[in-house]
Amino acid sequence: MKESIKKVVVLGSGALKIGEAGEFDYSGSQALKALREEGVFTVLINPNIATVQTSEDVADKIYFLPVTPYFVEKVIQKEQPDGILLAFGGQTALNCGVALYKEGILKKYKVEVLGTPVQAIMDTEDRKLFVGKLDEINVKTARSVAVTTEEDAHKAAEDLGFPIIIRAAYTLGGQGSGFCYNKGDVDKLAKKAFSYSPQILVEESLKGWKEVEYEVVRDRFDNCITVCNMENFDPLGIHTGESIVVAPSQTLTNSEYHKLRKLSIDIIRHIGIIGECNVQFALDPDSEDYRVIEVNARLSRSSALASKATGYPLAFVAAKLGLGFGLHQLRNSITKTTSAFFEPALDYIVCKIPRWDLNKFQGVSKLIDSSMKSVGEVMAIGRTFEEAIQKGIRMIGQGMHGFVGNHEMEIEDIDKELSEPTDMRIMVIEKAFEQGYTIDKIHDLTKIDNWFLVKLKNIFDLKTELESVGSLSELDDELLLQSKKAGFSDFQVARLVMGGDVSENLLTVREHRKKRNIVPYVKQIDTLAAEYPAQTNYLYLTYSGSEHDIEFIHDQRSVVVLGSGAYRIGSSVEFDWCSVNALKTVNDEGYRSIMINYNPETVSTDYDVCDRLYFDELSFERVMDIHDLESPKGVIVSMGGQIPNNLAMRLHEQDVHILGTSPESIDGAENRHKFSMLLDRLGIDQPRWKELTSIDEIFSFVDEVGFPLLVRPSYVLSGAAMNVVSNAEELEGFLTLAAKVSKQYPVVVSEFIQEAKEIEIDAVARDGELFSYAISEHVEFAGVHSGDATMVFPPQKIYFETVRRIKKIARQLAKALEISGPFNMQFLAKDNDIKVIECNLRASRSMPFVSKVLKSNLIDQATKIMLKVPVEKPSKSIFDLDYIGCKAPQFSFSRLKKADPVLGVDMSSTGEVGCIGDNYYEAILKAMFSVGYSIPKKNILLSTGGMRSKVELVNSCKMLIDKGYNLFATHGTHEFLNLNGIESVDLAWPDEDLKPNVLDYLKAKKIDLVVNIPKDLTSHELSNDYSIRRGAVDYNIPLITNARLASAFIYGICKMTMEDISIKSWDEY
Repeated sequence: MKESIKKVVVLGSGALKIGEAGEFDYSGSQALKALREEGVFTVLINPNIATVQTSEDVADKIYFLPVTPYFVEKVIQKEQPDGILLAFGGQTALNCGVALYKEGILKKYKVEVLGTPVQAIMDTEDRKLFVGKLDEINVKTARSVAVTTEEDAHKAAEDLGFPIIIRAAYTLGGQGSGFCYNKGDVDKLAKKAFSYSPQILVEESLKGWKEVEYEVVRDRFDNCITVCNMENFDPLGIHTGESIVVAPSQTLTNSEYHKLRKLSIDIIRHIGIIGECNVQFALDPDSEDYRVIEVNARLSRSSALASKATGYPLAFVAAKLGLGFGLHQLRNSITKTTSAFFEPALDYIVCKIPRWDLNKFQGVSKLIDSSMKSVGEVMAIGRTFEEAIQKGIRMIGQGMHGFVGNHEMEIEDIDKELSEPTDMRIMVIEKAFEQGYTIDKIHDLTKIDNWFLVKLKNIFDLKTELESVGSLSELDDELLLQSKKAGFSDFQVARLVMGGDVSENLLTVREHRKKRNIVPYVKQIDTLAAEYPAQTNYLYLTYSGSEHDIEFIHDQRSVVVLGSGAYRIGSSVEFDWCSVNALKTVNDEGYRSIMINYNPETVSTDYDVCDRLYFDELSFERVMDIHDLESPKGVIVSMGGQIPNNLAMRLHEQDVHILGTSPESIDGAENRHKFSMLLDRLGIDQPRWKELTSIDEIFSFVDEVGFPLLVRPSYVLSGAAMNVVSNAEELEGFLTLAAKVSKQYPVVVSEFIQEAKEIEIDAVARDGELFSYAISEHVEFAGVHSGDATMVFPPQKIYFETVRRIKKIARQLAKALEISGPFNMQFLAKDNDIKVIECNLRASRSMPFVSKVLKSNLIDQATKIMLKVPVEKPSKSIFDLDYIGCKAPQFSFSRLKKADPVLGVDMSSTGEVGCIGDNYYEAILKAMFSVGYSIPKKNILLSTGGMRSKVELVNSCKMLIDKGYNLFATHGTHEFLNLNGIESVDLAWPDEDLKPNVLDYLKAKKIDLVVNIPKDLTSHELSNDYSIRRGAVDYNIPLITNARLASAFIYGICKMTMEDISIKSWDEY
């Protein structure tokens, strides 16, 4: 090991976004663990306050600051480190590191880059260098031309011949990329790609080839191993982050496998990578012809998947190799006896499926292509492909029960859906089988390898066989076992064989199968296919087994924690932080911790976080299977967000001991009617609402309450989300969407209170008594979903009286619901009137944020209370904070083609950051810089909607003029500013044929910040405003769509310069 390295800076990846999500919390945490084991002092820069890596005992020093060259340089200046790691924070960290290297900053402060040298990173990131480098060893890459002007792009397209693909260099998740079939496509795409990067690549399209990846590890002594190879179920043309992926590869011949393996090792040696890297190949299905698509000289989404698929801790090993160790000097963390210099062998198959949340966005294109749109992923483990894919489809959590046995779906054009895939593509294949399509026909339309299609057809044939069985008593054991081996759930069997009320019948199926001794067996993931004794606790359940790999001790000393499942909009890394903290407390109190979760991006599924990890489904059936085997002291359902919370009542009915708040209370808060009656009984105010079953009832409610209204259709009507309607025309339009309003599908309508502050309390109670709490306020008025709001803690702008009343209500509810554990409530406050919006009896999205700003771990306290062990009440003084925390949302609209980047009552952010400042504006600026805003250089475009928001922004505009900014505005705003004596340049609306036009200014990148406040939701307003908002997103210009946030940001940039922003670590506050 390099003795000179005593202190190392690690760059994190910032907020979770599409293409860069929880996998970097996992790889960063492992790297920090590895450095700490070697006695190295670690300094972490990561503004994502919800991550596990930004917790007390992971890094020695933590800076909640933007991962940008400016701030990283300031930290280096202050901390004087010996080394820096760039490979553990995704593209964000890599790009930042390359910039610091090019500007000579690393050299200036004598900071050594550990692991892969920066030149090697540039050789993989810069297309021209990359192709040149691989040409030296005669390795084929896709024919491509790197260009820096649109003119050259057209010329390159002609030389290569259509179809071609255009990509931006140095970006993430295929941002700014797409296929072009003609000149017009090139025009559109080249413009967009240039807004992300000065260099774009025009390359031959290999659509329809197989996509195969290898994860390779190399040390400084030139030892190399391939840890895992993976194959995409979807052919090339669909980004690997959008594809279903299997590991190990299933359809390669032995010679193909070894040919690509050898190439991977030749490449990593020639480029000179130290640590881990991922090589992506395109393979011609009809010959052994191949192309190297790209090499990522960092840990990636695929490497997190490979780690979880094999049990080989890639990030941990890569960090040690960066310190100068060789592979032969490291131990295999799982067998503890063999060395880490080995290639894992698998006796199971792993299947990764992406999770999309496209229904949350208005107008978004549902096609999946070379640019990534998925927000999370799941990994299923089984002994057969059929078992793994069916488990995986259930895990995505989008209402599917497997490949078959789902709700009827209406698909107009199956051929089109197969050849132009959307997020529903796997379900369309089932539909095609139903319509009698042959495997060959589906292959021609999708280019999915026949091996996979044959396996899917097996599932379909089993379904047909099950449907022909008349009743459960006629179902023979052989067919039942065969179905279970193919991944059928009790629910599917009940639906296919019995029909009727499936939720009742699945219990009957469960009883029947246990009587017939058809039960799953627990298997270990042991990295060496059972050749050496593994000491691993990394487990999955399968029906293809005859014995358990582990012993069960029924001593009532184990506690099960249910994890959060796939990351999605509304449930992300925050719940992983909660789960990991709960596991830690369970262990500290002398219990054995058991985790159930199936998300490969998480720290909670790391093999050394708990005593036993079941990498398996969070379904009622599977949790019961594990509960029957382990018979634990109890189960914790309040840490993993909504999925475990929804299981509480069903587990309780089967006599499972739920720790903490009773499931009846959880139901009392979740069920709108019960909760509303409780509030009335306690005399607590709430917004007026009604559940209505006909259009007439809705209009009579309107007469009583007036507009605006919040309308929520019953959840069965997907695609029609919650909406605020402000006039009768909008209401009618919305209700035609939800045409099925009836007794069975009621609509909930509630009054929508304008200009009300939204306030939240995160709290812990013990036996119905408030134990500890944190109150925070939103910058935006109510009407922006709490997950999309900018949040400030402690609150700065609310009355003392309000705080007192909120505490009183929290006490009343804690008592009435007999809460023991975490809970969160949201309030509306207007002129000191307080109304309760909702109450969740579980950990919330803001728990990590308030715990870290308070420096008082609410989850640790809650877990101790649930375990009924003594815990000290926090002292009053922790509320006298001299500093302020600000949590800001991260949006990924640039990834979601055509989606309208406007904020509403449905959540649309994919992640968040949290920063700490000495005052309100410093905290807000740090947080906003962390999610991609910057101090505008010169030109600001305003288009400010209704009168109220125009008035609100008058002062801000005066401040901008005083600061020397140029203001540009659309007609209405221009006139309004004129009346107030503020100069601005009048720009025409997008749909006017006049110059100067707003869109021309955006396209030419003449604008540095766009403030666009939607006035109302009439179609003309929206389409004009939409063009401006979408233009800002497509041309990569910062956009603010909320008046209150805009004025806070403008005050901040006018009052403070970059030099005023303090560079302090968490422990200095």
